Amino acid sequence: MAHIALGVDETKFPGINGPLIFRPETAKPLNELAEVLLREPSTLSRGERELIAAYVSGRNKCQFCCGSHSAFAAAQLNEGMELVEQVRTDLDSAPVSPKLRALLRIAAAVQVSGRNVTPELISAARATGATDIELHDTVLIAAAFCMYNRYVDGLGTLAPADPSQYAYAAERITQFGYLA
Repeated sequence: MAHIALGVDETKFPGINGPLIFRPETAKPLNELAEVLLREPSTLSRGERELIAAYVSGRNKCQFCCGSHSAFAAAQLNEGMELVEQVRTDLDSAPVSPKLRALLRIAAAVQVSGRNVTPELISAARATGATDIELHDTVLIAAAFCMYNRYVDGLGTLAPADPSQYAYAAERITQFGYLA
C-alpha cells in the first residue's frame, strides 16, 4: 500500500495512477508532458521513445514504470517484448539501430546524472545521424522518467508483478494516449 492514503483501490489504480487521481492538478501537466514526449510527432517512433522510458525505468528499478512502458514499447515495436527485453538486459548486443543504441547510452548517462552526458556521447550519437531534436528529446525523456520513477516509488505505490497486467494499459495508451 502507498505511503499516503490515495483514496483509491490500488489494485484497480496501481503505480502512478493512484497519485494522479489523488492530485488531478499535478496529473494534468505530468500527463501532458508524457503525451508530448512519447506520442507527439517526432523522428523517433513512439515505440522507440517508450523504449527509452522503459530502459531508464528499468535502470532505476521502478517496477511499475518499467513494466508499463515496456508493454507500451512492445505494443508499438514490430519486434515486441523480445526486443524490449534484449535492450534492457544487454544493450550492446540488442538488435537496434546504431542511432537508437547511442541515444539509449545517453539516456543511461542521464539516469545516473545529467552531468554524465559527455561530449563524446553526443558526438557518437551525432555520428549515427542523431539530430538535435532527438538528442534533446532523449535527454528530456530520460530526465522525466527519473522523476516519474521517483514519484511512483517515493510514494510506495503498488506495482503489479505480472507483466500481463500491463497489457490493458498498453492497449489504452497506444490507442488513446496519456490525456484520455
